Amino acid sequence: MSSGFGSISDLMSKQNGQQKGSKLSARAKDVEEKFGNKMDVIKKKELETLAEAYANSIGIPHINLASFPVSQEALKQIPREKAESLGVICFFVSTDEFRLGALNPEKEEVKNLLEELAKKKYSNGLLYVISETSFQRVLKLYDNLPDLKIASKDLEIKVEDLQKVQADVNDFSSIQGLLDKSNTTDLVTVLLGSGLKVNASDIHIEAEQNRVILRFRLDGILQDVAELSKEIFQKLLSRIKLISALKININNKPQDGRFTIHLPEYDVDVRVSTIPTVFGESVVMRLLAQKQDSLTLENLGFSERDFQILSEEIKRPNGMIITTGPTGSGKTTTLYSVLRILNKPGVKIITLEDPVEYRMEGINQSQIDKSKNYDFATGLRSILRQDPDIVMVGEIRDAETAEIAVQAALTGHLMLSTLHTNSAFGAIPRFLSMGIQPFLLAPSLNCVMGQRLVRRVCEYCRKEVTFTDFDEHTQSRLLEQVEKMPEKFQINIQKTKFYQAVGCTKCNSVGYKGRIGIYEIFVVKDEIEQMILSGQVSEMSIAEIAHKQDMTTMVQDGIIKASKGVTTIEEVFRVID
Repeated sequence: MSSGFGSISDLMSKQNGQQKGSKLSARAKDVEEKFGNKMDVIKKKELETLAEAYANSIGIPHINLASFPVSQEALKQIPREKAESLGVICFFVSTDEFRLGALNPEKEEVKNLLEELAKKKYSNGLLYVISETSFQRVLKLYDNLPDLKIASKDLEIKVEDLQKVQADVNDFSSIQGLLDKSNTTDLVTVLLGSGLKVNASDIHIEAEQNRVILRFRLDGILQDVAELSKEIFQKLLSRIKLISALKININNKPQDGRFTIHLPEYDVDVRVSTIPTVFGESVVMRLLAQKQDSLTLENLGFSERDFQILSEEIKRPNGMIITTGPTGSGKTTTLYSVLRILNKPGVKIITLEDPVEYRMEGINQSQIDKSKNYDFATGLRSILRQDPDIVMVGEIRDAETAEIAVQAALTGHLMLSTLHTNSAFGAIPRFLSMGIQPFLLAPSLNCVMGQRLVRRVCEYCRKEVTFTDFDEHTQSRLLEQVEKMPEKFQINIQKTKFYQAVGCTKCNSVGYKGRIGIYEIFVVKDEIEQMILSGQVSEMSIAEIAHKQDMTTMVQDGIIKASKGVTTIEEVFRVID
């Protein structure tokens, strides 16, 4: 009976045939590959011959860069974008000479570039004809550059140019006008100058399908400012990348960079972030003004009671002071205001941040770097070996960092840090949920703050209102909060004058200008310590004890500020909700 399988001899014969066929196929591929390589060589030779003939015809030397060692320093003289558009590269640079290779040296733009580089570098420039092969080979070398920071005087943001822009900015519409008539070089100056004029914390440039939107974050709220064409946006984007030392040829992955503007009174650190989006890159520039005079507790908006408590607590030689709140609630500013008071001769202060936001003399500031496994936990361990008196950790995010911070507070260090909780009352439960033992937490924690930032109502256009002008829901909330206030802080809400935002030219028609903090703060005294040790901890029980300390909550502090005409009830509830 036949099995359906061939005999062994049949299989061997078939296998031998397949092997012969595969050998023939491999040989054919080898011949094809060699032929292709040979044709590439012939084509390259032809291109080189054509380039050489062209060079002879115009009286400019020719060079073959096939094996020429082009340095990174040479590449950095011309941004890749410009190199590609003009068909020109720099392949050699020294202290007194640089050499350019061009596909078409007769182009007016190439000649202008040669003169421009000669003036900037105070050296002689030589121009050569190169082939398409040489050009493409050098272009690929740009991919190996660690960054594309161009050393050029043209990339500096000049103070006088910023001041001129600021003088011309009256409102948002004037910013649009300045952008419309600015050349590529001036676009960044207009953005930064106008952003600084209106006290923007962030500048957002967002690409949409048919347009690009420019927005400023003013007092925590994004405001539409102007529109840009896609063409202008691409030029602006390239310049921003050059100034902030980003790779201009990378547009499909996020990049982060920074630069500094040196103003007569203070410096402004500009942190730049780009990410790819569906319609192009999104750019955000954060403006961090290094104004030391703003970093004072007196300017932050603490009530007299809260100010006195914090002033006393920071005098203690050890323990933890924690401030809580979401991102952008002013926590870092509060901690730096404390550090400014503590920064005295004979005291060693070290900070660990992500990233360093304010620079302060006399303090050792360290920045985490996840790419080098330098995170909060690792960094904090290392810092404690530096014999510090005071340590500020930007944020306690995990159990390991929390454990090290608590141990440091118990062993003679004053520890300042932040937690992401909705209120001060959530800090203790958060520590316990991260695995910190109650018998360690209770003696290590000195005091806890909660904070938010509310916008100041514009004093030029604010509208006076009374309690009866609010809707029923707002009236009910106000009455509830006032009744819960410590008796010494209660206000006669029926007779109190409040204000509402209107909008005028002074505040860019927003109704608000500037921000101030609203706070809550309690001290970890015996009663709270005993509660922690018992393990029976809840936010509500902590709030009850804190109330006995005459603590006002953030919303109550906000209502008091609204009753003094500093902000509005609507703004307080918006921020708290």
